[in-house]
Amino acid sequence: MSSSALPVKKGARAGPVWLAVLIATPAVLSLGVVVFSWLHPDAEILTHLLKFVLPRVAVNTLVLVAGVVTLSGLIGVGLGWLTAVYDFPGKRFFTWALLLPMAVPGYVIAFVFIGLFEYAGPVQTLLREWFGNAVAIPPIRSRGGVIVVMSLALYPYVYLLARNAFLTQGRQSIEVAQSLGLTARQGFVRVALPMARPAIAGGLMLVIMETLADFGTVAVFNYDTFTTAIYASWFSLYSIQSALQLAFFLLLLVLAVLLLERRLRGRAAYTTSLAPARPAIELRGAARWGATAFAAAVLVLGFVLPSVQLVAWTAADLARAFDRQYLELALRTLALAVSAAFIISGAALALVYAVRNSPSRLTRAAARIATLGYALPGTVLAVGIYGQLSHLNNG
Repeated sequence: MSSSALPVKKGARAGPVWLAVLIATPAVLSLGVVVFSWLHPDAEILTHLLKFVLPRVAVNTLVLVAGVVTLSGLIGVGLGWLTAVYDFPGKRFFTWALLLPMAVPGYVIAFVFIGLFEYAGPVQTLLREWFGNAVAIPPIRSRGGVIVVMSLALYPYVYLLARNAFLTQGRQSIEVAQSLGLTARQGFVRVALPMARPAIAGGLMLVIMETLADFGTVAVFNYDTFTTAIYASWFSLYSIQSALQLAFFLLLLVLAVLLLERRLRGRAAYTTSLAPARPAIELRGAARWGATAFAAAVLVLGFVLPSVQLVAWTAADLARAFDRQYLELALRTLALAVSAAFIISGAALALVYAVRNSPSRLTRAAARIATLGYALPGTVLAVGIYGQLSHLNNG
């Protein structure tokens, strides 16, 4: 096939086009394996999935997504508004410190919370010693527990984008609201929040994708979702076919979320102010220390408490349990992270180069498909890639 047959613009080179297609090929093949798994369904396993597995994991996944989006949205938007518009004790510290929970994986926070707050843990044990058996906290191994933990791990996505959006408004949105006769609270709801909607929606979309893709946190809580069901079908039922079919339903859910976000966004356009930021509003009275307490509580639960507890556990067991295996695991993790960073950076630069030098429909489509990997849970891609390899081995 000659380069003249390629659907590229006149004067564009064929090399960058094929480079983009090559980078997109693994994602295309993985999605193809998941979709075409329905051509040869296992009737017995499919009946079992549809009757006993799919309804339960679908409801659990949807409830989890709704809960995490709601709670992380409230935390992220609230903290973003406070740190962008108001002045209170510790604001300069909290502005950057509230991003620290992004450095702690959700499953790590889950381990710490379960270890501390379960019935036999130190917190409930201490409460029973002080107040008797009549006093107890809700069970941490529950739907509410996993929602709280995942929200503490994921709210920084919303906080970062919402705060940047509110910073572009500064005191201007409040002044506009006051000129219309609105109170500060009404101005936030009717003026500032709608103006920041695109940024908040972007943060919430990241939260949704991370929640759908999560395996570690829900596995720690023994909370069944699509990801745990795919893993169980693969390694417990020893059926790659059933894992592929469950991955297909998860893929449909992800695509539905993406289409809903695009439909809600429509053709709306938003502009931001480039005017210099105005001085923050000084909070007074109870509100002043209430803002500090709110930010401190979120930071303690999302970062300080897990970090301190991990250090305490490590110090207690390091001399007794540490061996060469931990060093090997650490080096393996570091090697995987560095290798992935180099590969991802190289692929991203190659895609940008291809789109820049050969901006054809084929190149843009390949780039869009290649970057679709972030919107797809890693479980779906893993099952799709393994499905390809199994077909090759059997072929």
